[in-house]
Amino acid sequence: MRALRILLIIIVIVGGLFVIADRVAVHFAQNEAADRIKTNENLAETPSVSIDGFPFLTQVASGELDEIHVGIKDYEVATGTAGKNGGAGADTLRIDDLNADMHGVDFSSDYSSATARTATGTATISYDELLKAAKSEPTEIIPGVTARILGLSDGGNGKIKVKVKIQGPTKALSQTTSLLSSITVENGVVKVHADSLPKTGLALAEQKVRSITDFQQAIDQLPGGIKIDKVEAAEEGVHITAKGTNVSVTG
Repeated sequence: MRALRILLIIIVIVGGLFVIADRVAVHFAQNEAADRIKTNENLAETPSVSIDGFPFLTQVASGELDEIHVGIKDYEVATGTAGKNGGAGADTLRIDDLNADMHGVDFSSDYSSATARTATGTATISYDELLKAAKSEPTEIIPGVTARILGLSDGGNGKIKVKVKIQGPTKALSQTTSLLSSITVENGVVKVHADSLPKTGLALAEQKVRSITDFQQAIDQLPGGIKIDKVEAAEEGVHITAKGTNVSVTG
């Protein structure tokens, strides 16, 4: 009986040491991954990285991690120039609270890189940031009459409220109005399309007014190559969901 008690004590001690070693190893790996992501993505702040699954060391031995969570508070994404009808779009946009879940993460033999079989993510683009893609400077729609977007906000029911100012030589040709617009995404390009146009009294100007109210912006350079799958207008901005396969975790 004494020998059995000693054996049990040894097993408990060894098990405890293994758990401690496992937690130390996963903490080190999380910090290393966070530092590498910060460097590769040129981030101002270190992201949060959480490696799920226990024990960690047996996952390492198998060459695959079950799941990794990555959180980036502010991500400056380079964009394409996808402004509609000659609009320049924005060179960069700030994305807030980018959170990605990586599943089935394989890493190289020297641990210098890791790739997830699948990944899903969420993020938010504030309305002030999205406004960079719109024509907020006065643009002539007909001689003597200009139009511009003053601001974007939540319009409720998944719509964006677009505040437009039309300035003409007379009060009758000038107005400030708000339109409800739909937002969609196609091949990494976010598109805002007015459901209806303001009544300008100038039929020939309506197409040019739409060139102001409707705009789009490419957002196709998210971390690891994930792609935007869905967009939805919300109170604090546009909510993004993204997904990808064979996604680079650490570059």
